Amino acid sequence: MRSMRFYPEAWPLHTAFVIARGSRTEAKVVVVEIEQQGVRGIGECTPYPRYGESEASVMERLAEVATAVERGVTREQLQQLMPAGAARNAVDSALWDLECQLSGQSRWQRSAVAEPERILMAQTVSIGSPEAMAFAARELEQQGARLLKIKLDNHLISERLVAIRAAVPDATLIVDANESWQAEGLAARCQLLADLGVAMLEQPLPATDDSALENFIHPLPICADESCHTRGDLPKLVGRYQMVNIKLDKTGGLTEGLALAQEARQQGFAIMLGCMLCTSRAINAALPLAPGARFVDLDGPTWLANDVEPGLDFECGAINLAPSPV
Repeated sequence: MRSMRFYPEAWPLHTAFVIARGSRTEAKVVVVEIEQQGVRGIGECTPYPRYGESEASVMERLAEVATAVERGVTREQLQQLMPAGAARNAVDSALWDLECQLSGQSRWQRSAVAEPERILMAQTVSIGSPEAMAFAARELEQQGARLLKIKLDNHLISERLVAIRAAVPDATLIVDANESWQAEGLAARCQLLADLGVAMLEQPLPATDDSALENFIHPLPICADESCHTRGDLPKLVGRYQMVNIKLDKTGGLTEGLALAQEARQQGFAIMLGCMLCTSRAINAALPLAPGARFVDLDGPTWLANDVEPGLDFECGAINLAPSPV
């Protein structure tokens, strides 16, 4: 027999995180613990208001499935029992952790993915003045980051990007507009990004306006984030996007995340792996998706004043997985 408990946590950030949708100073997560045979599996999710989620709604959904989980629901059964989203991710992640401990296998082994020693990842530059963003980009590059994710809203696009590119002429830049742009003027903005050597543009338009990307000729890849949650979203993305951003809080866990990645690649999409503001628990759950991703954006815990213990070994622009020398 299993037992399940779940509870919210708040993790203060060391610096305000500013995107087109607003500013945050803490990461609010919900943790699920599932215990069986004296072994405890732990999962974590970040409720996201953009998707109609809150701590209260996630806690309510977890309460609804607690009995089924305690009676032994499998990860495969969970896909039918709960809709995709943060709550299912927390349960799915806890079940993965539990299975790994009971079997003596790692997530890498159970997902049949070779574990790398190091994962290169993006470091995020949040929204600020052109000068502040350029300064932050230079600081991150000097600390070792080679891939920078630039958050933008609908203002000062050229001023911010020109300042950043001047500050880090050799860094790889990807841009995330978080649905804040409109179809009008998008072609010119895409050309500006291409001229500045930006490698990818993420979710420029609201998910409800994807049709504007149909047969839209653009000089750099466009990635679907808010527009792509599960495999069921892929058909409507064909001809509009070239890449999909997989986040476990959208897919409802690694189980669907792995299936989404496989089907997306079969349909010709490149993969980006992303995260919410979270602790190392949530990043650890997503790691088997990293080797197959063109861009890895897992810097959520690096925004925390303090991470969970034990945490992953982050450095600026990378996660070290190789065991430390004795």
